[in-house]
Amino acid sequence: MSRAAIPGLPSRYPIGEQLPALYAEDDFAQRFTGGLDTVLAPVFSTLDNLPAYLDPRLAPADFLTWLASWVGAADDPQWPPERRREAVARAVELHRWRGTRRGLVEALRLALGARAEVEDGGGAVWSSTPGADLPPAPSAEVLVRVRPLEPGTRLDPARVHELVRTMSPVHTTCRVEILPAPPAEEGR
Repeated sequence: MSRAAIPGLPSRYPIGEQLPALYAEDDFAQRFTGGLDTVLAPVFSTLDNLPAYLDPRLAPADFLTWLASWVGAADDPQWPPERRREAVARAVELHRWRGTRRGLVEALRLALGARAEVEDGGGAVWSSTPGADLPPAPSAEVLVRVRPLEPGTRLDPARVHELVRTMSPVHTTCRVEILPAPPAEEGR
């Protein structure tokens, strides 16, 4: 819904009341400024509430997509509103953790509603014996196991692979396993 289409939105700053006393009783001047008030009321309302538009927890739903584009957040209009708001609110934090295990796990949870386990065989190799051959290098492959958080839901493999590719460092090779959701707990 567009905020400009709110019928009867009053102006907090009626122009007719700010005219000189000469025009206070002029019917044409009051009707003319009343028309301007109708047009300007949504603009003033938006400007008065601008901080709320920039806060993802408070922003109108139709503004959230634009706000997500500002911070590079994943946004899907089909997601529940609370997940969309959390993705936008945490976008900067996720960018900070991009390329790490933590960043990948959080991105999969926020963007796809998935639980992920990341097994990384990387690390440093060294030898305590001077002049000895180095131990074999660890595997550079990262294993990402992903499963839906909610029982009965399925993950789109293409979206999972795309997100893993986007959130992983370029030099890593990732193997993705998509597992079924855990069974629903009894007595819930």
